[in-house]
Amino acid sequence: MPELPEVEIVKRSLLKIANKAKIKDIKVFNKNLRYKISTNFSKQLINEKITKISRRSKYLIFHFRKKVLLLHLGMTGKILILRKKDNELFKTSFYYDLNIIPKHNHVYFLLDNGFALIYNDVRRFGYFKYYFEKKLNDISFLKNLGPEPLTNNFNEKYFKNFIKNKKKNIKSLLMDQTFVSGLGNIYVNEVLFMSKINPARACYNLDVQNINQLIKQTKLILRKSIMNGGSTIKDFKNSLGKSGTFQQFFKVYGKTNENCSRISCNGKINKILIQNRATFYCSNCQI
Repeated sequence: MPELPEVEIVKRSLLKIANKAKIKDIKVFNKNLRYKISTNFSKQLINEKITKISRRSKYLIFHFRKKVLLLHLGMTGKILILRKKDNELFKTSFYYDLNIIPKHNHVYFLLDNGFALIYNDVRRFGYFKYYFEKKLNDISFLKNLGPEPLTNNFNEKYFKNFIKNKKKNIKSLLMDQTFVSGLGNIYVNEVLFMSKINPARACYNLDVQNINQLIKQTKLILRKSIMNGGSTIKDFKNSLGKSGTFQQFFKVYGKTNENCSRISCNGKINKILIQNRATFYCSNCQI
């Protein structure tokens, strides 16, 4: 599943192509996504001009004059950009197969600038939702999200207040979108390693130094990933077809039984399950 950095890269790619464009036509080839696409979906958005494209957590948000369209990519969702003059495809999303299978192209948005956006989703866990004249904070999918991790709202005071007396382990907390939005399994594993904190450690056992280290490493790792184009698992490419490279900097994710990358540590990377998610950590230096 794409996490904050990958969705941010998709957003930036789309801003270069689709921002300020008008939707000339929409074709829905398969309405059975995670939430069924309504019968008047096309009617509500045709001839609407995209005034802005933003991101909240792992959601892409297309803004129109009096409407917003919310898109969650789910597990395998991707947006492809089609240049109409030569039918060349540009990939903007996280995907698992090198070959795009046309039968998984579920929604087609024709723009007035010579491009089209194609929503492709093998497992169909992604979804679209549109709203009329509604504030983003009032939308049910967004209103309970925690602060964006790269903002000043994700700070020591907020962290301390949230975890007070909580027995939940720190891995589960960082994955909790009501605590902090946009983090997923890959980046949580990396943040905990760089913070030298065991993923199973209870939140109430964290001291101020631990908290500040977690905040610092979260921001550093996310910024570094965005700078490097996101993480490519199987394949992730932006609108120019360029793969992300942050996976080259992974310290623990997917490195079961490998030696710890810290020069001063003789430990090995272990793999366990926490909430049925693969969790990688060094049992020697993550305490």
